Amino acid sequence: MINVLRHVKIIEYRNRWRFRSARYAVYIYPTAYPSREMAKLSRHFRRSPLRQREHRPVPAWPCHGSATKCTWGTDRTTWFDGRNAPTFPRDACPKDAGFQLRYRQGIPWPSFSHAPSAYQRDLRAIPRSRPCDLWCFSSAYSSGNAERDAMTELPAAAHDRIRLSSLLDKVVSAEEAASHIKDGMMVGMSGFTRAGEAKAVPMALAARAKTEPFKITLVTGASLGNDLDKQLAEAHVLARRLPFQSDPALRKAINAGEVMFIDQHLSETVEHLRTHQLGPINVAVVEAVGITAQGGIIPTTSVGNSASFAILAEKVIVEINTSQPMGLEGLHDIYIPTRRPFREPIPVVGAESRVGLPFIPVPPEKIAAIVITSKLDSASNVLPPDAETAAIAGHLMEFLGHEVKKGRLTERLQPLQAGIGTIANAVMHGFIESPFYDLTMYSEVLQDSTFDLFDAGKLNFASGSSITLSKPKYEQVMADITRYKPRLILRPQEISNHPEIIRRLGIIAINTALEFDIYGNVNSTHVGGTQMMNGIGGSGDFARNGYLSVFVTKSIAKDGALSSVVPMVSHVDHTEHDVDIVVTEVGLADLRELAPRERARVIIDNCVHPLYRDALDDYFQRALARGGHTPHLIEEAFSWHVRARETGRMLAPPHLAASA
Repeated sequence: MINVLRHVKIIEYRNRWRFRSARYAVYIYPTAYPSREMAKLSRHFRRSPLRQREHRPVPAWPCHGSATKCTWGTDRTTWFDGRNAPTFPRDACPKDAGFQLRYRQGIPWPSFSHAPSAYQRDLRAIPRSRPCDLWCFSSAYSSGNAERDAMTELPAAAHDRIRLSSLLDKVVSAEEAASHIKDGMMVGMSGFTRAGEAKAVPMALAARAKTEPFKITLVTGASLGNDLDKQLAEAHVLARRLPFQSDPALRKAINAGEVMFIDQHLSETVEHLRTHQLGPINVAVVEAVGITAQGGIIPTTSVGNSASFAILAEKVIVEINTSQPMGLEGLHDIYIPTRRPFREPIPVVGAESRVGLPFIPVPPEKIAAIVITSKLDSASNVLPPDAETAAIAGHLMEFLGHEVKKGRLTERLQPLQAGIGTIANAVMHGFIESPFYDLTMYSEVLQDSTFDLFDAGKLNFASGSSITLSKPKYEQVMADITRYKPRLILRPQEISNHPEIIRRLGIIAINTALEFDIYGNVNSTHVGGTQMMNGIGGSGDFARNGYLSVFVTKSIAKDGALSSVVPMVSHVDHTEHDVDIVVTEVGLADLRELAPRERARVIIDNCVHPLYRDALDDYFQRALARGGHTPHLIEEAFSWHVRARETGRMLAPPHLAASA
C-alpha cells in the first residue's frame, strides 16, 4: 500500500463564494500514479458528469532514491458546481477510507466522505478569502505491484511534516544527500551544544570518506552531539573547524595540528560570513521538525547559526527528525540583522521579545535534498551538583543578596546567562533555594537547571539558542513541551549573544574558567597555555558586555595537583578589564573598581585553596618588592605551569621544596 497524493487547488470563480451558486475549479493531480494507473483515472474523469476543460502536465511521482523515475502524464481540469459531488474509482479511494484536507499552512480540515452532503458541508467551511492550496490524502491505494509500491512509499511523517508539495520529490537517502558535498567545500551544519545537530548526513560523510577521501571546512553553531565530530575527525574529513567543539577525538586532532581550528566568539561567525570575510557556504545541512507550506524550515532544539547558513548557502539539505516533537513549532524566533550601512537597531527589549519569524525563510528551490531521520539528541553530560559547586552557588547567592541590600539590584535581579557545563548548571540550581523570584534568562543554552527553575516557580521566561538536557530531563520536558513553550524562545546565536542586546538588558553573566590569575585575567580555553580544550564559546560576548561578568571554577583540579588560581594565566581569553567577580568554593572576590594590587590581595585572600595560598602570597610579596603597576616576577610567572608539565604537579612536594 502507498499513500495516494492528489494536489487539489480550489480557486475562486466569478468572485462568488456562496456555495449553491458559486463554481469552483478543482485541479486534481494524481501524482502518486504511474502511467497505467493515471490513465485509468483519466478515463474515469472523461466519463464523469463534470465538465472537462484543459490538459495540464502532472509532475512525476518521486521514487526517492531509486534509479528510475515514473513517467509524466496529464490530468483533467474539471468544473463542478457544488451540487454534484465528484466520485472516484473505488480501488483508488475506497468508500471507508475517506479523505483528509489540509491547508498548505497545515490547518487540519474535517474528513471527507463520499456523501454529497458531507462534501458540501466541508466546502462551505472554506474561508471566503484568497484562493487556497490544499493537499488531499487518500488513506490506501495499491498499484498491484508490491515491489514498486515499496520503492515509492514515503514515511507517513513526510506528508505531515513537509507541507510544500513540490518538496516531496526531494526526499532521498542520507548518502544521496551527502553526495552534494564535495572535496574542498565549506559546509554549515546545524547544532549548538549537542542539540539540534544534523545527524544522518554527517554520518554518511564519514562513511563515504573511508573509500573516497575528501576534506571540508565545517562551520556549526557550537559543539555537535552523537559523536559526529569524533566520526568526522577519525575519518579525516575535517580540514578546518569552527567556531566551537567539545569532542575528545577532535580535540586531539586539533592539538596535533591535523585540523585547523578557529576559536571564535559565537556572535561573530555569521557576521563574518555575511560580510564575506569567511565563506562562502557551499552547502547548509539543517535539522528540522518540518517544512512550512512556504518552504520555511522549522528548527528543532537549537537555532545556532542555522538560519544564516540556510540563507547564505548555495544549497540546503534538510534533515526532518521525526523523533523531535511537532510541539517545538512556534518556539523559534528567527531575526536576521539588516546589512550595513543601513542596519537598524535590533528590537529585542526583553527576554520575551518576539521580533522575527517562527521558521527559517529560504526559497524552496534552494532545498536540494531532504532526509528523514529519527535519531535523538545526545544527552547532556553535566554532573549533578556536589559540595564544591553548591558552595560556589552559595557564595554567589550571598553576593547578589548584598547587591539587593545596597539597592543595585532588586529581588527579581536582571536577566541571567549561564555557560554550558556542570559548574554553571549547578550554580543556576542555587537560585531554587534563593530569595530571588520572577527571574528571567537571556542566555545561549538552556540546561536542566532552566526547567528546574520553571518547575520551582522561580523563573518566568527563558530565551536561548538551544535546549540541552540530560536524558531524564529531556524526556520530561519534551513530553510536556506545550506547557513550557509559552515561556521559551530559541533565537539565532548572533541575537542571543549580540553585544547590543546584552548591554541593553543588563545581563548577569555566569561563565566557567579553566584558571584565573591574581589580577583577574581568565583562561577559558587552553590547558597549560597550548592545548585547546573546547573554545571560548559565547563567554566573551557576555563578559565584555554584561552588567556583571562572573567567572566560576573549583579552586583545584586533579586532586590538588593543579591550582585554578595562578600567578599569571598561561593563555588569556578574558582580560582583567572584562571580569567583575571570580568565585571558587573557597570564596568570592569582587574586583570592581579595584587597582591591580588590590585585586591580587582580594583574590589570594578569598579564592585560593589553602594548599596554594602561602605559595601564591609569597610570589605576590616578592613581586611587590620589585614594583610596577601590575607587579610580576616575569622569570617565575609560568613556573607553576612548567612544573606541572614536567612533574604533573604545580608545586613541588614539601620535602623537596624545603631542600630547595
